[in-house]
Formats: sequence, C-alpha cells, structure tokens
Amino acid sequence: MTRIIYSQAAITRLAAVFAPGGTLRASINLGNPVLANLDPATGQAAGVSVDLAQELAQRLGLPLQLVTVRSAGESVDNVEQDKADIGFFAVDPKRGQKISFTQPYVLIEGFYAVRTDSPITSNEQVDRQGITVAVGKGSAYDLFLTRELQHATIVRSATSPAVIRDFLTQNLAVAAGVKQQLEQDAAQAGGVRILAQRFMVIRQAMGVPKAKGDEAATYLAAFVEEMKASGFVAAALARHRIEGALVAAKDD
Repeated sequence: MTRIIYSQAAITRLAAVFAPGGTLRASINLGNPVLANLDPATGQAAGVSVDLAQELAQRLGLPLQLVTVRSAGESVDNVEQDKADIGFFAVDPKRGQKISFTQPYVLIEGFYAVRTDSPITSNEQVDRQGITVAVGKGSAYDLFLTRELQHATIVRSATSPAVIRDFLTQNLAVAAGVKQQLEQDAAQAGGVRILAQRFMVIRQAMGVPKAKGDEAATYLAAFVEEMKASGFVAAALARHRIEGALVAAKDD
C-alpha cells in the first residue's frame, strides 16, 4: 500500500489538533498482554500498541509520552478525561459515545475458563442462575457480557490480570477474558482449563476523543488501514511473539 502523503502544513495542523500540549500522549493498557507488556529487560512498556503510538508520533513530528494503566476502563477514562490524546481499545458502542474509533487493527478472542473438575463444558452452560462469572472491570468482555448474560451473575475484578486470582480465591464458577491472559494465568495457578469455544471476538482499534474533530478521526483511521496493509501490525505481533491475535482485515 502506498503511504498516504500529507503536506507539511497539514501535518503541522494535525499535530496541533492531536496534541495541543506539544507531546502526543498515548494511553497504553498493560492489562492486556496481546497489546502491551512491561519489557523485563528495560522495565518500559512494549508491544504492538506502543509500536503504533511511536509510529504515529513520528509521522506527526511529535515527542511521545506513554500513559500506562492496568485496565481497559482506566485507558478509556484517560482519553475521555483529556489525560491522553489517543488510546487503544476494543470497539464498543458505549465507549463510542465520546471516542471516535478506527477500524480494528487486530482481532482478539474472548474465552471462558473454569476449574478442571467443573461440570461446565460449553459456553451455553455459563448463562444460568447461580453461575458467577469473573471479569475485568470495564474491559471489552465486561461490557459485552453485561449486555448478553441474562441469568449468570458478573463479579468484576479491578483489572484483567486479577481475574483468575479472584476467580479462585472467591470460589467463582467461571472466569472470562482474553484467551492469552487466561492461558498464562491458568498455567501459573494450575487446576484451571479453558473452554474450547470463544464467546466473542474483540475488535481492537485505535481511538481519539470526538472532541478533537473529524479531521483527526479521519487521519487516524487512514493511519491504521495503512499500518495493516503495509504489514506493520503483523510484523509487530511477530516481533513481540504474540500468538492467537489476528491482523484485522479491511472490513472486520
């Protein structure tokens, strides 16, 4: 794909729109290991979302500040409360009230986990009276399951990485989350298995406050499409050794 070319005057104008303070502030959610983690060697945030933020800042001619948080809800708050200029979120209609989303750049699967000896073997058995489901507060699957579950009770953990811990210590029936996070935490805890079928596909996108206007939203949307088509996103996923996340197609 041919790189989209903007005049220097247009870039200067867009930079001022995105980052009136002169530094592009990117909200980075460290609670989703598919998107970002702390590099054990440097202690700094690293991942596909960080790579995208760095590329965007470079194109706008701006220094970058990473505003790191531990949950999706905090990341949304950062952008909505003008603590960050851009963010990386799962597309959700509730969040879309104040945030302009791009098309997704990666697709992430949401799964359920249960104890090894649990009688639950399928997704259909989860939404029943008496079933308790642990989710990360404000996460994409929290928002989704809040709409979808009619009978089970949702129990919200402070962050996504705390879901398996709370699921076990509070003796809950089911844990819900990003497959990679559940697999990682289940392997450490032991006695936990992941159900075979995903319950949702999380469409992970970039977002900018609607208050910044249509021009910023249009530029960001074009940037994401270019990053997918050029192979940038696929290369970032491979570089950070992320498995199970797919680069979103143009129409996903």
